[in-house]
Amino acid sequence: MDKNTQKSEAEMLARVAAKALGDKKGMDVKILDLRDLQSAPARFFVIASGNVPSHVSALCDAVHEAVKKMFGQNPSKVEGYNNAEWILMDYFDVVVHIFQKEKRDYYRLEQLWADGNELKVEN
Repeated sequence: MDKNTQKSEAEMLARVAAKALGDKKGMDVKILDLRDLQSAPARFFVIASGNVPSHVSALCDAVHEAVKKMFGQNPSKVEGYNNAEWILMDYFDVVVHIFQKEKRDYYRLEQLWADGNELKVEN
């Protein structure tokens, strides 16, 4: 499938996750397209920030619910939910990262994967 003419299921999942994050007031929501990078662990990263641990957890819950409803898919793994400083949701081709702002600033995923293409997030 030509990535320039049709959206892959992975891209659609990334967009559904990004919309769910935006709908729950996730901050600075970004989608990074990593398909052209040889060393990328996924096709897409979705990255967002929350204010406090309860907000970060609520963002995770919103993504889980939206992806389950639209695709019938649960993440293969969720890490970091208990302390909610950085939650990682692994959907194989799409990895969702939800941070508290200071953790996002520290780990700088956008800079680490700057060779990827940032997709426009529609809210």
